[in-house]
Amino acid sequence: MPGDTRSAFIGRTAIAAALEAYGLAPYVWPVTHAASELVAVTARMTPGRELYVSLRHRDDAVRLLVWDQHPQHAETDMAALCEARCRRALWLLAAVVDDWGGEWGTCEASQTQQGRKSWVVMPR
Repeated sequence: MPGDTRSAFIGRTAIAAALEAYGLAPYVWPVTHAASELVAVTARMTPGRELYVSLRHRDDAVRLLVWDQHPQHAETDMAALCEARCRRALWLLAAVVDDWGGEWGTCEASQTQQGRKSWVVMPR
């Protein structure tokens, strides 16, 4: 997806359609809300760069992954500040996921990739 805040609506709409098509309607509200929050925040933190969005249903849970191309920070102070800023921006996501009994987090991508991965797991 394009790294643009307008992509949040596109992601939300596509994910809702996929969940409905596969008979996972109970997940529509929390997962689409989580997707739009993750896409909007990552697009603001890394504007103009592409985002990858993945949605899977496995082990009776829906797993959402948003991978962005946010550059790694060489200085540990700057990396910690960036992580804190990202977590503050995702406060609404945290509230929704917690309310639905799910988990979420962020981590640096592997060394062969660049960027950051943000994920959400919503149990049935």
